[in-house]
Amino acid sequence: MKKLALVVLLALELVVCGCGATNNTSNTTDTQATGNWEALLTGGTDQASLLNFVTTFTVTNSGPLDITGLAFFNQGACFATGTDAENATGNANFSTSSTNTVNGTLNLTVTSATNGSVLTLNPGSLTGNSNGTTTTTGTLSNGVVIGTWTLTPGTGVKGCNAAQGNYLLCQNATTCTPSTAAALAIRKPE
Repeated sequence: MKKLALVVLLALELVVCGCGATNNTSNTTDTQATGNWEALLTGGTDQASLLNFVTTFTVTNSGPLDITGLAFFNQGACFATGTDAENATGNANFSTSSTNTVNGTLNLTVTSATNGSVLTLNPGSLTGNSNGTTTTTGTLSNGVVIGTWTLTPGTGVKGCNAAQGNYLLCQNATTCTPSTAAALAIRKPE
């Protein structure tokens, strides 16, 4: 009888322990941001008003940007144009909701390899959409980042003055038309 009671208790313990088990499937949607991004900067005067650029990078969810290209539209005293004229680093941290809306932050720092000038896109608000699921990594579309920037000229660089302003960073040219909310955010700093 004791053996039967022991077997019943052991079976009961297995049943109870099995009821508390959790399902370890992920409810998270991963999203990758990639492609060409165009930066429109407002504020700054003279050479500091020539800082619009295009960059190419890849990042999934969070971490450092894998930057494969960056070029300013205009050569000026602050930044030259050409291969290896700048070094760029950046980070992103974003998540994807159950409705595939992407929200987070992104920042970028560009340093002139020739004169030491530094352009910093401070962490800005990143929004967009994803086509991912809980089992597939999605691709970010309609990506837009809105934030503030600062420029620190290199030592002894003539014609390049410290400046600050607002920026709009858009994924691909077709998304670079700011919405009303984005347009309101891009104004001269007070």
